[in-house]
Amino acid sequence: MRNAETWTETKYVLRNGQLSSSDDPAEVGVGSRLISNLVAAKYFEGLKLHASGRLLDLGCGKAPLYGVYKTLATEVTCVDWGNSLHQTTHLDREADLTQPIDLPGQAFDTIILSDVLEHIPVPLDLCREIARLLAPGGKLIMNVPFYYPLHETPHDFYRYTEFALRRFMETVGMRVIHLEPIGGAVEIVSDIVSKNMVKLPIGGFFAARAMQAVAWWFARTRLGARVSKKTSAQFPLGYFMVAERPR
Repeated sequence: MRNAETWTETKYVLRNGQLSSSDDPAEVGVGSRLISNLVAAKYFEGLKLHASGRLLDLGCGKAPLYGVYKTLATEVTCVDWGNSLHQTTHLDREADLTQPIDLPGQAFDTIILSDVLEHIPVPLDLCREIARLLAPGGKLIMNVPFYYPLHETPHDFYRYTEFALRRFMETVGMRVIHLEPIGGAVEIVSDIVSKNMVKLPIGGFFAARAMQAVAWWFARTRLGARVSKKTSAQFPLGYFMVAERPR
């Protein structure tokens, strides 16, 4: 990764032995901290279980997951498009992810695709590129939003069900080894309400922060966990997936 020595925590921070959302509103809006915390937890466990070898961070932005995978990978390559809304300090290569990527086939053991696929107009093309770039036995680790507002417009094209994600992987010859919803009805309600609360001219920031804190607490009670689990199949806030290129 280019300029690895200058890398600093951005969207995610390591805190008390866990990966969590940043409290910096310049990195994560107060209305997005709940989903950011949920996604961070999935990556923290998923990377430790599945990341290894030569790692490619596709659509890397500020490489917010580098703090976790830097000790798991033997080599890190960061790729993003040059007109990214995020800083490109750590880019090893600029690439339009809607086009074939100028990297050799079977060159990577791990590919990360974090909050990227919804911004690709022809997603199956990128999935084919990922399958080409992965070595046999290599793994894709990714997440996508589902019940989530439009963002980075006009480059926000799709929301995917678990069935679409499975079909993409099957079509390009990869095997899904882990796919789970992120959050359920509790988290969706909190996300929608807090993102609108924060727009209030007086007290919006604090109201949104309180709403997210209450939802985070409730989802970890016995009742809240049951509600989230029972509703996550039909009302997921997003998905986390690990897929493998067969050996």
